[in-house]
Amino acid sequence: MTDSSRADSSSRAPQIRGTRILHEGWGRYLVADVRMPDGTDITREIEDHGRAVAVLPYDPERRTALLIHQFRAPPCLVDGTTDILEAPAGCLDEDDPQACARREAFEEVGVRLSALESVGQVFSMPGISTERMDLYLAPYAARDREGEGGGLASEHENITVIEMPLAALAQASESGAIRDLKTLVLIQALRLRHPELFA
Repeated sequence: MTDSSRADSSSRAPQIRGTRILHEGWGRYLVADVRMPDGTDITREIEDHGRAVAVLPYDPERRTALLIHQFRAPPCLVDGTTDILEAPAGCLDEDDPQACARREAFEEVGVRLSALESVGQVFSMPGISTERMDLYLAPYAARDREGEGGGLASEHENITVIEMPLAALAQASESGAIRDLKTLVLIQALRLRHPELFA
């Protein structure tokens, strides 16, 4: 692509001309004023969530993974689902996503992680949210389970820790029982990168 064609395509790209805050609490909700390439002005609602991490801890020796059950209000509102099976995850409070992944894993499932294998950085819901999530796979051993997990009482997370055989996790992903997108992506990444664990 030449410099002139790059400049030409950028001049045709939509541009956010400003935003205004609708609500600011645990989440922040904005309206963006957008100028489209043809000159049309439109608005788009944005949930401004920021960065996050998710990690799937797995034990390659015992062929298990650590996950959580947790109440989530949106699925409950949609169809009455009272808890979702998920990989440990949370908002990025530090500058280093790997440090955040290790902290969340210890808080939520009580495991101390060392090695982390990056799966990638993804937008979790690009149609509505700014959330960018760093995804990791992380091996652990039984001796690394030093805490109880369960999340922070101050955040009312009410997390139940589940150690699940990888074979059962693969079956759950195939049957549609895994309804959380980040967790499904992590399971599939583990199956692609380490198929021997599922043999």
